[in-house]
Parts: sequence; C-alpha cells; structure tokens
Amino acid sequence: MNAIVSKLEAANKVKEPLKSGLLNGKWELLYTTSQSILQTKRLKILRPTGKIYQAINADTLRAQNMETWPFFNQATANLVPLNERRVAVKFDSFKIAGLIPIKSRGSGRGQLEITYLDEELRISRGNQGNLFILRMVDPSYRVPL
Repeated sequence: MNAIVSKLEAANKVKEPLKSGLLNGKWELLYTTSQSILQTKRLKILRPTGKIYQAINADTLRAQNMETWPFFNQATANLVPLNERRVAVKFDSFKIAGLIPIKSRGSGRGQLEITYLDEELRISRGNQGNLFILRMVDPSYRVPL
C-alpha cells in the first residue's frame, strides 16, 4: 500500500491544499493505519463497524470526525495551519452516540499533513506516522462552528 500511496503523493498537483476549495467537504475514510481509529485494542463488539467520515472546512479552520454504526460518536476540532500542507489539530468537543456533548479537556491534539488532494481522493499523514486515505462524498457539507 505504501508504494502505491508514495507514487500518488509524488504526482500531487495541489501544492497548497489548505488554500484549495477541493479540501472542503465530507470525506469517507477508506483506509488507515491508525490504531486509535480502528480501535483494535477494544473488544470487537465495542469497535465501530460502520463507515467513518472526516469533514474539513479550510475557510473556518474546522474539522469533524464522525463514526457511524453502532456508536455514532463525533469529535470536532480547530485547525491551526503550520504551513501550506500541515495543520495542528486541537479537538475541542465530542459527542457520544451523536447526542451527549462533552467538552475536551485539552488532551486531544495532533498534526495532519495533506500529501495528496484531488476532486475525489485525499491522502493525509498524521504526526504519529499514520496514513489516512479518504474519498470525497459531499463537497457541500459544512462543519458546525
């Protein structure tokens, strides 16, 4: 997988993805190496089994992660640009079961670098070496402020 991804990243035509309108919208997670998202240390019945989405609005510098079946958890974050491809991510709120709001205690932080972007596909790498491959599903979706 890494060899294929590296070839796509090398062919990336969008050099400043944080300034591109292609970034905005709701993305479906197709593949990740992130154990915290896959929840591999949890019992199988406690892991998300439905689709996982991430929405980004570059103009408001907001992001939202959304699990579907069976838990419907959400996390919303502020993004701080570090350069034209990398942002610091600071989670500020969570929703359990899509209903119960919880404010972040400030521990949810990380970085995300967008290494490939086009109309249909986004590849990102996290600060812990995780790989994320996502497919655009709704370019009109807006992250709540």
